[in-house]
Amino acid sequence: MSENEEMLARLVAQLADQGSDLVTVRAIIEEASELGATHALHKLGLSDTHARRDLDELRELLGAWRIARRGAIRSAFGWIGKGLLALILLGLAVRFGVVDWLGR
Repeated sequence: MSENEEMLARLVAQLADQGSDLVTVRAIIEEASELGATHALHKLGLSDTHARRDLDELRELLGAWRIARRGAIRSAFGWIGKGLLALILLGLAVRFGVVDWLGR
């Protein structure tokens, strides 16, 4: 149980001890939670009817970005590996005199 949950449980118990009806206290908490969530969504600009679709589109875009980034990284490592292999082969060709043999 988190610190906030414990504090809320203590407040509910205190109100119940003071004679408040537990159902009423829970209803107040539920309404306050709903109001807080609505306020937070409004501040984030997610309170309109298109918010769900916007979030779905953002998730799709983020997924596509991750796939593209992963592909770009793999491609970059592939090119680096091929470049290193080409340098090694060139070094071997120079070492064994293949370059001199081709020049004749």
